[in-house]
Amino acid sequence: MGIRQRLTKSILLTGATTALVVGVAAGTALALDVTFSITPGGAIKAAAGVTKLKDTNTGSVLQCKTSSSTGTLKSGHGISGSNLGSITALSFTSCTGPLNLTFTVTNSGFPWTLSGTSFNATTGVTTGFISGIKSTLSGPSCTAQVGGATAGSTGKVKVTYTNSTGKLAVQAKGGNLHVFNVNGCAGLINSGDATQFTGSYTVTPKQTITSP
Repeated sequence: MGIRQRLTKSILLTGATTALVVGVAAGTALALDVTFSITPGGAIKAAAGVTKLKDTNTGSVLQCKTSSSTGTLKSGHGISGSNLGSITALSFTSCTGPLNLTFTVTNSGFPWTLSGTSFNATTGVTTGFISGIKSTLSGPSCTAQVGGATAGSTGKVKVTYTNSTGKLAVQAKGGNLHVFNVNGCAGLINSGDATQFTGSYTVTPKQTITSP
């Protein structure tokens, strides 16, 4: 192969590599630059009926009769999807675990962050995440901490908000909640087990979230 051919091949490969890198970078930027509009925004409350936390390894379920939350949403247009607002408090009542044992759930690490990743204009549904989750479970001869994929990290859950109903639904899949520092619990839950939290919260005042 002559010098000219080698130079031409090298230039072509370099150009292709540069184009690929630029393309990936542009795609990443677009993914991070999703913006939303929120009306009216401001202080919110959210209430749910039954919520469930399921250990996907053992099948054990912690069920709470009611749950309530407070938070703040940003208001206006051009709001970055990385931070649509925050959850400032979350509580649960009448929680029972396996064998109908009574548990308490203590949440911490507030504020938690509400983010948005996409909006479906046809259904009026925004998809996103709540991150920063840190909780402690306490029951008879059983305690555990709920967080992210590693001990001591905070967790996240996937959520959807529907404009027509004003409901924020926590999805079973798409999050990374795990239990760690399990003490006792008779093997019903184990440190490192993945968990899934589900619940449907009615948000007041009702919000309208769109994108762009």
